[in-house]
Amino acid sequence: MKKSKKYGLLALTAVAVLSLAACSGGGKKGDKAKENKSIEKVDMESFPLAVSNKEKPIEGGTLDVAVVTDSQFQGLFLWELYSDNTDLQFMTPSHEPLFTMDKDFKITNDGVAKLDIDKDKNIATVTLQKEAVWSDGEPVTIEDVIYPYEIIGHKDYTGVRYDNRYTNIVGMDDYHSGKADTISGIKKVDDKTMTVEFKEMNPSMLQVDGGLSGNAAPKHVLKDIPVKDLESSDAVRKNPVTFGPYVMDKIKPGESVVYVPNKHYYGEKPKMDKLVFSTAQPASIVEALKSKKYDIALKVPTDMYPTFKDVEGYEILGREELSYTYIGFKQGKWDKEHDEVVTDSKAKMADKNLRQAMGYAVDNNVVGSQFYNGLRSNATTLIPPIFKTFHNSELKGYTQDKDKAKKLLADAGYKDVDGDGLVEDKDGKELVIKFASMSGGETAQPLAEYYMQEWKDIGLNVELTGGRLLDMQSFYDKLKNDDPEIDVYQGAWGVGEDPSPSGLYGRNAQFNYTRFASEENDKLLANIDSEKSFDADFRKKAFDEWQAYAVDEAFVIPTLYRNEVLPVSSRVTGFDWDPQLRSNELWSKVGVTAEKR
Repeated sequence: MKKSKKYGLLALTAVAVLSLAACSGGGKKGDKAKENKSIEKVDMESFPLAVSNKEKPIEGGTLDVAVVTDSQFQGLFLWELYSDNTDLQFMTPSHEPLFTMDKDFKITNDGVAKLDIDKDKNIATVTLQKEAVWSDGEPVTIEDVIYPYEIIGHKDYTGVRYDNRYTNIVGMDDYHSGKADTISGIKKVDDKTMTVEFKEMNPSMLQVDGGLSGNAAPKHVLKDIPVKDLESSDAVRKNPVTFGPYVMDKIKPGESVVYVPNKHYYGEKPKMDKLVFSTAQPASIVEALKSKKYDIALKVPTDMYPTFKDVEGYEILGREELSYTYIGFKQGKWDKEHDEVVTDSKAKMADKNLRQAMGYAVDNNVVGSQFYNGLRSNATTLIPPIFKTFHNSELKGYTQDKDKAKKLLADAGYKDVDGDGLVEDKDGKELVIKFASMSGGETAQPLAEYYMQEWKDIGLNVELTGGRLLDMQSFYDKLKNDDPEIDVYQGAWGVGEDPSPSGLYGRNAQFNYTRFASEENDKLLANIDSEKSFDADFRKKAFDEWQAYAVDEAFVIPTLYRNEVLPVSSRVTGFDWDPQLRSNELWSKVGVTAEKR
C-alpha cells in the first residue's frame, strides 16, 4: 500500500499502482447470478506459475505481447511520474528497479543496489554493487539514485508520490518549500554510496518500494529539464533512457512500444531480437488469441477466463494478485497548497451509517463466485491475505445483510418521505448518489448494474456518473480532480510490496482518493510506520487495530480479493510469473522455441 510505491491504478485491472488499478461494479444481475449454478469454479492451486516449455530457445525472434485495456496508455515512462498500471506493464522490460526481494517482498541485496539500515542513527545506506549502465552508454551513478528524491520532493513536482515517506527525510520539508536547494538528509558518500537520514525509522524501509525509493533516474538526461516539464518531455514520453534488459526503441503514443536488447545491459543477455507490446481491447482479445496474434496477453479481464481457457496453443498461468477491488466514498478534496486531504464533514457520503449500509447491501461472495468463476473472493479488510503476517483474519468485513443496512439508514435519519421506495436525505430532500465505475471486460456493465440494484433494494437512488461507465483515463482524471459528479466509486488497488497502507489512506497521500482523514486514522497509521513497529508484536497489533478501524469507519469498503490468469503461447520458454521476481529477472530470460506461434 505503497507509500510512494509503485501503486498501480488497476483497470478492472491500479497498483495505481497504483498498480495504480480498478474494477467494475455490479447490478441487477445479482439474482440471475445466484440462480446460475452451472458456472465452473476454478481452483487457483491448479495453475502453474511458470511455463512448462523447458526447451532451449531459438536464437532471436520477436515476442508479441498484448496489454489488455480499453483505453490508450498515458506514456509516462518514468518511475517517479507514472500512476496507472497500464504504463507500468509497458515499463517492465526496460525500467529495472534497484533492489531484489524475497517471498515476503523484503529487500534481499542481490540487485543493482544493496541496503543497510542503522536504526540507532536513523540512517539508511544505499550502495551500488553492480556495474549497471544506462541505455545511452553512461554508467549508473549514485547521483542517479539520489535524483528521484530531488524530483519527487521538488516544489514543482507534478506526480502523486510526495507523501509521508518523503516528508520523513531530514531536510525534505525545506527543499519542498523552496527554502533549500538541496535535501540536507541525503548525502553522497562516494560514486557508489549514499545515505538518507530520517526523522524516524520504520520497518517499511526493509520492504521493496517501502521506505526508500527503489529506482534510479538518469540525471545526466533529466537535470536540464525543469521538473514541471518532465511529464511532457521527450525524455519521458519518446526516448526514455533506462538500464533494464531491453530499451524502448519505437513508441507509438497510446498504442504500442517496440523494444530491442539493451546492448549495455550488465546482466544476462536478452534472448529476443525484439519485443512488441501493444494495447488490445478486452472485446477483441479472445479472437486475437484464437488467431495466434500474441505470445502473451497481460491483464486479460478475469471475468473472461471461460472464453480463453481452452484456446489451442496457449498455457494458462495463475497467481494471487497484490491487489483488491473496493468501493470508495468521496468525502472531501485535495489541498494542493498544503499537500493534504481536506475532509468535508457535510459531504454527501460523510455519514458512516450510509457508507456501512451500502457495504451490507451487496453480496460479494456471489460476485466473486458467479461473475469471476471463483477467481475472486469476498474481501474483508484493506490488507489482502497475500500479506499473511499482517492480514487480520478475525475481521469478517461486510457480508450481505439488507435488514441491517435498512436499519442503519433509518437510524441515521434517511427515510422514505414520499413513499416511492427510495429514501430522502436527513433534511427530507431527494438523495441521488452518483456512482463512478470503469468500463472493461464483459462483466463491467452487469456488475455496475448489480451494485446499483442492491443499493436500490435498501432504498438508495444510485445513478452512474455521466450515465455510463467511464474509460480508465476519464475515471481516474475525475477521481484525482475531485469531480463533484462522483460520490461513490468502484476502484482497485495494485498495492505493491510494502503492506503499510499510509500511501493510500494517509492524510498526505495523493492516492487517498476518498479524501478521508481523521486524527484517529493519523494515529493508527503512524503506529504502523513508527520505529516501535520494528517489534513484530507491536507491528502486528498496529496493523490489526487499523484494519478494525477502517472496517468500522468504512471510508473504503474492500469488495474482492483478486487472482489473475495469464495466457502464454506454448512456444514461449523461460517465462516465470513468480511475483517476487523483478522485471529484469522475467524478461531477460524469455525466449521462444519455434519461429511461429
